[in-house]
Amino acid sequence: MQIHRSGSVLLTGAVAVALAVTGLPAAAQAAPSATAVISEVYGGGGNSGATLTRDFVELANAGSAPFEVGGLSVQYLPGSPSAGSQWQVSELSGSIAPGGRYLVAQAAGTGGTVALPTADATGTVAMAAGSGTVALVSGTAPLTCKSAADCAADTRIVDLVGYGSAVVREGSGPVPGASATASVARAASLADTDDNAADLAAGAPTPVNAKGETSGGGQEPEEPGPTEPGDVRIHDIQGTTRVSPLDGTSVTGVPGVVTGVRASGSRGFWIQDTAPDGDPRTGEGLFVYTGSTAPAVKVGDAVLVSGKVAEYYPGTGTQSLTQITAPRFTVLSSGNALPAPVVLDARSVPGRYVPSADGGAIDALPLDPSRYALDLYEALEGSRVELADTRVTGATTAYDEIWVTVKPRENPTRRGGTLYASYEDQNTGRLKVMSLDPARPVPTANVGDVLKGRTTGVLDYASYGGYNVQATELGTVVDKKLRREVTRKQKKDELAVATYNVENLDARDDQAKFDTLAEGVAVNLSSPDIVSLEEIQDDNGAVNDGTTGSEATLKRFTDAIVAKGGPRYAWRYIAPENNKDGGEPGGNIRNVFLFNPQRVSFTDRAGGDATTPVRAVDTWKGVELSASPGRINPASTAWADSRKPLVGEFAFRGKPVFVIGNHFASKGGDQPLHGRYQEPTRSSETKRIQQAAEVNTFVTALLKADRSAKVVALGDFNDFEFSPTMKALTKGRALKPLIATLPPSERYSYVFDGNSQTLDHILTSPGIRRPDYDVVHINAEFADQASDHDPQVVRVKVGGGFWH
Repeated sequence: MQIHRSGSVLLTGAVAVALAVTGLPAAAQAAPSATAVISEVYGGGGNSGATLTRDFVELANAGSAPFEVGGLSVQYLPGSPSAGSQWQVSELSGSIAPGGRYLVAQAAGTGGTVALPTADATGTVAMAAGSGTVALVSGTAPLTCKSAADCAADTRIVDLVGYGSAVVREGSGPVPGASATASVARAASLADTDDNAADLAAGAPTPVNAKGETSGGGQEPEEPGPTEPGDVRIHDIQGTTRVSPLDGTSVTGVPGVVTGVRASGSRGFWIQDTAPDGDPRTGEGLFVYTGSTAPAVKVGDAVLVSGKVAEYYPGTGTQSLTQITAPRFTVLSSGNALPAPVVLDARSVPGRYVPSADGGAIDALPLDPSRYALDLYEALEGSRVELADTRVTGATTAYDEIWVTVKPRENPTRRGGTLYASYEDQNTGRLKVMSLDPARPVPTANVGDVLKGRTTGVLDYASYGGYNVQATELGTVVDKKLRREVTRKQKKDELAVATYNVENLDARDDQAKFDTLAEGVAVNLSSPDIVSLEEIQDDNGAVNDGTTGSEATLKRFTDAIVAKGGPRYAWRYIAPENNKDGGEPGGNIRNVFLFNPQRVSFTDRAGGDATTPVRAVDTWKGVELSASPGRINPASTAWADSRKPLVGEFAFRGKPVFVIGNHFASKGGDQPLHGRYQEPTRSSETKRIQQAAEVNTFVTALLKADRSAKVVALGDFNDFEFSPTMKALTKGRALKPLIATLPPSERYSYVFDGNSQTLDHILTSPGIRRPDYDVVHINAEFADQASDHDPQVVRVKVGGGFWH
């Protein structure tokens, strides 16, 4: 699963990915925020005796760089929540300047005489004057916590303020003194110690918006825009490396023509010089950041811009985006011709990806755009580019983005994607495309479709995916009719074992998700005898109330499979200890076995639980499990805050087979492929190598007791077939990875940032010969997907390749 983007990600795990975009700490309540904080809360607006007509929440940025709030929300909960109380959500957009404020207007009352200054975001929440809780949240999904302890464990919460008699608060107690005439506000230092009563105090409400305006209409006077060109041009600002030589310097009267305008999110506009210097290293385009203010310019305007040059790093480990901040500008004329775009294609984009700095930062390395693709893209940052007839390598996302390649012959997959083949062989032609016009979003496309005709726009850089084209002109999608695969049905004497990551399935999900996933099992996988599932949550999902069972979830899922024509599956699993297996807080994801009792039987042996390790037991009848189902060494530090492998002993036609369901730790925390550190550090790999060693040790013990033991290890291993994780897993040839038996163009089960790659695997012990293996492509390549993973199945024949 990924959270933009899901837990099985190349760059970062679910919440960590979202926080990386905004620069937030991973858990604001465990570590006080040094960036965005809730600076003031007022619930008395419009009440009797009030002066202000509306409630409000004010945010502030205590950091030294602009703070993006697009995709975040402010949420409110009554001070004494009942069973039916729900968090009310107000979505945010734009950003907060360093040291600046951001005003969220809430519901108006019938009293008061003074309006708030122009709000930066507007909600409809009627907040109580005397008691309540306000949270700044990464994401827009409503919180579910209703106690201080549960909210403290929710990593989505960036900052939280409880006032009056609020049950949910930070620290020893809520902030006293809120009323119809008094807000609660943070000290001028914006200090955050995670103790509401110590950090905030009651006083007269003083709302301030991003422009510095107050409710009295006051504002710091703005300097007029420039009237004459200065000495600095855009190529002087961009320089010959990734970091501007003028970083932190004020510039005056920088000339350019507006080539694109972004009126939402991180607002601003791009300008490009019409008189380039001829040096391919020094870019001629630049982003002008206007914060929460919609820019009053349009494409084709000739402008002069003054402000401060700044390098903005949009996420952890990313490269920077050079921009002018706190701008003042003058429009000299309109309707001017735009500079010709640079064509990006197989001839213009180099075959090498990025220079090496032996793991260090490449910021200061001189750009070589003729040799490295990322150097070319950096040199074109902020400039107009053109793509033509590109192949889609990553389907349209919920954020209206697609991935294309300008190199259609670069590592193609059989179905139209671009294969991620090794750490050394990066795909240089991949670019993300999105539309600058909200009225004309990127059309729906699947992998292998073609974005035909000209796509023109400005080359930008962001945390998710790196370089991207902010399109002002979009090509049209040509549907190449990609279809979901259906694997063959196993024969009577074949045992079919499958793996499927069902992406945080729980009993509260819509029936449509259950139905689609069930069709994948019953139809596309042709009803395997055993299905090892990853990411089955407990029955109430992310509700963090101690529930760990999954009976209702599995009943709905197996009922849906029957409805789609599949068999009546039975199941086995071991419920985890609450919040001990990672994943979404309160979700308690685990591995589960489904099996068709008409074809295969499960050998139940008591003794397996969340903390007891399963062992291989050598008996006169052959090797057995000490407990079935069981878990592999659950007390090992390798499994801390991670899913523990589930082991089960099955019998098919009277013969034993051992199945190990796996879901290794995610790639959260790894440095991005497109980032400033090259080669990127894969910090998450250490844990997966340890986990692989645990599984290998267990399988080795099984094979020591019976070298012909039939073992199938499968699941979401969250790593590639060429990774050190797989080397640790297959040490001593205890297991063979079946992905290596496929042609290279078919070795993938997941698509991330336009790369088709393998995170899911099926491995078999030496006693299993001539397995028939298939990755069934039904999700990862499609815009409409029930999961972000494709399932896999292996069929082994009794009397042929299975027993010997």
